[in-house]
Amino acid sequence: MKKIDLHVHTCPSPLSDSQFEFCLDTLKEYVSKLNIDCIAITNHNLFNLEQFNLIVEELNIKVLPGIEINLEEGHLLLISENTELVDFDTKCKQVTMHIVSKGDSITVETLNAIFPDLSRYLLIPHYEKKPNISADTILKLSPNILAGEVTSTRKFKACSKDSSKLTPVIFSDVRIVNGIQSFPTRQTFIDLAEVTLRGIKSCLADKAKVCLSSSDGNKYFQVTDDGLFLSTGLNVMLGERSTGKTHTLERITKSFENVKYIKQFALLQNDEEKFKSLLSTRHSTVNEQFLKELKEVVSDTVNIDLKANKIDAEKYLSTLIKFASESEKLDSYSKAKLFSETLFPEFDLKSLEKLIDATELLIENAEYQDLINKHLSQESLKNLAIDLITKHIELNETNLKRRWLNDLITKTKDELKSRTATTPPAEIDFYRIVLENEKVKKFNQVIAAIQNEREIDKKEIRGFKVVARTKKYTGAQQMKTKSGKQIAFTIPFTKYGNPYSFLNSLKEIGLEETEYHKFFVDIEYKTLNKHGFSVSGGERSEFNLLHEIGDALQYDLLLIDEPESSFDNLFLKNDVNELLKEISKEIPVVIVTHNSTVGASIRPDFIVYTKKKIAGDEVKYQLFYGYPSDKQLKSADGESIDNYDILLSCLEAGKQAYDDRRTTSYEILKN
Repeated sequence: MKKIDLHVHTCPSPLSDSQFEFCLDTLKEYVSKLNIDCIAITNHNLFNLEQFNLIVEELNIKVLPGIEINLEEGHLLLISENTELVDFDTKCKQVTMHIVSKGDSITVETLNAIFPDLSRYLLIPHYEKKPNISADTILKLSPNILAGEVTSTRKFKACSKDSSKLTPVIFSDVRIVNGIQSFPTRQTFIDLAEVTLRGIKSCLADKAKVCLSSSDGNKYFQVTDDGLFLSTGLNVMLGERSTGKTHTLERITKSFENVKYIKQFALLQNDEEKFKSLLSTRHSTVNEQFLKELKEVVSDTVNIDLKANKIDAEKYLSTLIKFASESEKLDSYSKAKLFSETLFPEFDLKSLEKLIDATELLIENAEYQDLINKHLSQESLKNLAIDLITKHIELNETNLKRRWLNDLITKTKDELKSRTATTPPAEIDFYRIVLENEKVKKFNQVIAAIQNEREIDKKEIRGFKVVARTKKYTGAQQMKTKSGKQIAFTIPFTKYGNPYSFLNSLKEIGLEETEYHKFFVDIEYKTLNKHGFSVSGGERSEFNLLHEIGDALQYDLLLIDEPESSFDNLFLKNDVNELLKEISKEIPVVIVTHNSTVGASIRPDFIVYTKKKIAGDEVKYQLFYGYPSDKQLKSADGESIDNYDILLSCLEAGKQAYDDRRTTSYEILKN
């Protein structure tokens, strides 16, 4: 087996990288410490021939020339054999010439023009890694694509099992600079005797020859650069107090992206208000979905000013009366019909445009096409779309004509007004005023209906129920807490009983308009136990743990530090263990524990044991690891320790204590 890393950066690209200074000694240390057999130098859109030759001279492993190319909005590794370097350098310079500004990329056609025979190279696209190469681009490059680069062990395993996916590879993507504290452990093993480009390509064509470890395939993977390995399934970490367990978890967290780390005691939750706030945050999507239409209603009402409308009506009446009283004194200008003419109203096309969009959606929807066609034929839908679009064109044309006429009327009226002393009636849109009055009435009715207390959502999470109910706000402080800002809601709350007045009051306190809808109705979450009662403090902690663990599948790695610190053994055995076993089928899981219910009953795939050694003033943490069935656990430096002794000392307080408890405490009570 050979260990390869075909994604190493040694030159910063001015368009893709932050500035860094390459360190050859660091590269030597990296390949030596991680026992790497082959690397490829793949800088962004450039190749430095002089630097590459220096690296080849200094390293005693296989070094391949390559380039990471911005290709059709994704990234592609293109790697060559280390012969004909001048030709490869010339071709890479053409790539550099095409990528002149941030965001630039070349097309597959340009790639083929620069590298006419792609079969001579190894092409590895970003696959389960951003910015990924699209499926269409991969198809264009077929059959020259054999493997795809992924970012995590989880994605590697998933692609390995899926026959429709490319062979996965995982690489460091490391920038080689001075002072790297710990090296990345993202490398791939291939079943190859001698490293050549042709040999690598042959291995990548067969998933069975590509894996995460040298001897156990995809069962385990390296986690830290000093030799810690973990199972890709379920791991239990043991050790006495202050032997580096938490330290090791933190190292793992820093070594990987997208890690879920549940720290010791982090889930204890006895503050009821804080717990409610946490629930609201977790279930914010329920809030958003329920309040989505209310937000539109509020947005449609927020600019209605009934007071201004009343003033406009009164102004119109007073000017109309004055105009009528001066009728005998009218001159030729004020007698003209256009002097007091009203403007033509325009058609509101919003509802018609929504109908057109909805019809187009019915026509274009592929997922439910059979169901749609069962009731509405494609021909009828297309005819409806044509009629709606035709009507839209007709009404829009009328609006344009009316707009032109209104402009002409307005200019004429202004000219007539300037030539007479007669006061014309004020401009007013009675239709708009009546419509807005009705909108406010309907708005008040809608808010009153929404504020009626009722259940709007219910979810079950392993024996717990989370119920969401609507209710009215009970005070200004509650609103302030909801806003999360230093805004006084005292005055708005006095008008809470009148929705329209309350809305106008919200406009005066500095609250963002997009937030108004959240303060008409509150959504309260309650967590109930299996008996239907509100959860206790201990049950809140249990719910938190189950919720956090259940959320873990959004991540690539789950770490839990001593869950038994907060929970009883029955809960751990019946609920937590079962859930963790299921999750470990998808992502690697690491549990730190001193409890036999978790440590032994869960039946882990792998065991890690931490030990502290003190030499003078220096503290060193040793890590031993192996399978539960191994007689001995081994460390990276070759030391070993008895697995049996570790399990009894860490989980049972030693063999003597275990035997005493089993024979004198339990057996005597046995019926």
